[in-house]
Amino acid sequence: MIETLAYHLCLAAFAGFGYKLIEARRSQPVRTMWFLAGFGICIACGIVVLTPAVEALIGPGPVFEWVATLAGDELRLGAIGFAVAFTQSVWRGEGARLAPHALFTGATMVLLAVCFALSEPRRVGDETVFSDGSLPFAVGDKVVFLLYSLVSLGLLFVVFARSAWHAEPGPLRAGLWLLAAGVVAASAWTFWDVDNVRRLAETGRIGAREDLPSSVLAAVTVGLVAAGATLSAWAPAVSSVVGRARAYRAYRRIEPLWTALRAAVPGIVFDPGHELAGGAEFALYRRVIEIRDGHLALRAHFDPGLPRRAEAEARRVGVPEPDVAATVEAVCLAAAIDAAREGRRFEPGEGKPDPLPDADVAAEAAWLVRVSRAWRRAAVVDRVRAGATRGLTGSEPR
Repeated sequence: MIETLAYHLCLAAFAGFGYKLIEARRSQPVRTMWFLAGFGICIACGIVVLTPAVEALIGPGPVFEWVATLAGDELRLGAIGFAVAFTQSVWRGEGARLAPHALFTGATMVLLAVCFALSEPRRVGDETVFSDGSLPFAVGDKVVFLLYSLVSLGLLFVVFARSAWHAEPGPLRAGLWLLAAGVVAASAWTFWDVDNVRRLAETGRIGAREDLPSSVLAAVTVGLVAAGATLSAWAPAVSSVVGRARAYRAYRRIEPLWTALRAAVPGIVFDPGHELAGGAEFALYRRVIEIRDGHLALRAHFDPGLPRRAEAEARRVGVPEPDVAATVEAVCLAAAIDAAREGRRFEPGEGKPDPLPDADVAAEAAWLVRVSRAWRRAAVVDRVRAGATRGLTGSEPR
C-alpha cells in the first residue's frame, strides 16, 4: 500500500516538476529550474531503488545490496544538494555562490561511498550485517549522512520559513510553507535512521529495507515538495473551484432575503427561471444587484427614524453586538415591505449611513449573508421591530 502510494507520488512529482520547468522558462533561469527538477528526480529515485521491484530486476544478492543501499543514500544526498542549490539560485539570482555547498556535497558523497565500501556489508535474511573490523566504517557512513543532512536541511528550513513569514498572502506564501513542511518531513525521514545507528553500533546489524514509517515519511516528503514547488501550476484551478463553491454558498444563503424582495418588487428579477445561467459567480453578482434594486425601489417606504430606534431596541433585547447592524437592516427592510404593501410613504429624512460605501461584490455578498441570517430569525426581527415602534410615532407618513 505504502509502496503504491510512493510510486504514484513519484509520478506526480515528475509530472509537476516537468510542467514547472516549462512554465518557469520565462521567469526563471533554466539552470535554476533544473536544480528543482534534480531534487525531485533524486528523491523519487531514492525511493524506487529501495523497493522490491528493483531487487527483482537486479536479483537478490550482494550486487543489489551495494547498488540499492549506496544508491539510495547517495541519491538522498544529491536531492538535498539540489534543493540547497535551487534555493540559493532563486533568492540570490546569478550572484549565488553555489560552489561551496557543491564541494561540500561532493566531498560528503565521496566520503560516504568510501565508508560504505570499507564497511563490507553482508546480507543475512532481512538484515545487513557488518564484521567487528568494518563496523566503525558502517557507523561512520551513517554519521556522515546525518551530519550533512543536519547542516543542509537546517539551512533549507530557515530560508523557506523566513521567506514564507515575510511573503504576502497568496500562492507564493502557501508554496513556501509547503516547501518548509516538505523539509521538515525530509528531516524526519533522514533522522529516522538515528535509532538504526544506535542499533548498528550495539549489534552490528541493521535492517536491509526501508521500514514502514520511513516509507511514509518519504512519500510525504515527495508530496509536500512537489505540491509546494508546483503550486503556481494548479493553484489557479483550485482557487477557481473554491471560488465557485463559495459563490454558490453565498448565493443560496441570501435567497430568503432575495425571495422576500422579489415578492414585494417582482420587477427586480432580470431573467426569471435562469438564475444560475452563467455560473455561480455571475448568479451571485446578479442576485446582489437584484437585492439592491429592490432596496432602491422601496426607498420611499423606509422610515428614516426607524434605524436609530431599532438599534437601541436590538441592544436592549440582547442581540449580540456583531449582529446588531444586520438585525437593524432586516427590521428596516421588513417594515419597508409592509409599508409598500399598505401604501404608506415617508418624507425623506436623514438616512442611516451605508455600511459598505465602497464594497465590491464579495464584500456586498458577505454583508447580505449577514442580513439574510438575521432575516431568518423572524422572532428576533419581529420583537425588535415591535419594540422600536411601540409607543413611538416615528416619521410621519405622507
